[in-house]
Amino acid sequence: MEKETVDEIIFRTQDQRNRLILELMARGGMRIGEVLKLTPSDIDGAESTFRRPRVGGKLRLPLSPKAGSSLERVHPTERGRSEGKIFSITYPAARIVVKKAGELVGISLRPHDLRRHAATYASRSGTPIEIVSKVILRHANLATTQRYLGKVTDLEAMRWIESLHG
Repeated sequence: MEKETVDEIIFRTQDQRNRLILELMARGGMRIGEVLKLTPSDIDGAESTFRRPRVGGKLRLPLSPKAGSSLERVHPTERGRSEGKIFSITYPAARIVVKKAGELVGISLRPHDLRRHAATYASRSGTPIEIVSKVILRHANLATTQRYLGKVTDLEAMRWIESLHG
């Protein structure tokens, strides 16, 4: 999925809450469950912190400045307060939000497609795969990340080779 398509999906989504959900998945690489579990105390300006359900502890996820400020507007952070979720919708309802957003631009869209886009876009923008794996997708194994990345066309491969060699 191209960046322009994702930008159009986000732009055409009128509801601020839904737009922010889409942006966190498409630009931050967050899983839908991670987005829905966010609480006000998880947000600290340009970062979000959330519990890692399988491992325990907390993990910091850098947010785009736009997403961070949007989160602050949707649910202003009050230090020490962690009552309630920022997005008070269910998982099935969030899946419908994503599906309807895709329909706005005439594509079939699933939540994980947005996460895959975040990884592919970062990788093709020159972000080292190790950073994509560890920071954006938060995978323990690099091989898992490689399955996420979109296929490289022959034309893209030639452009990368040309840029490497001047």
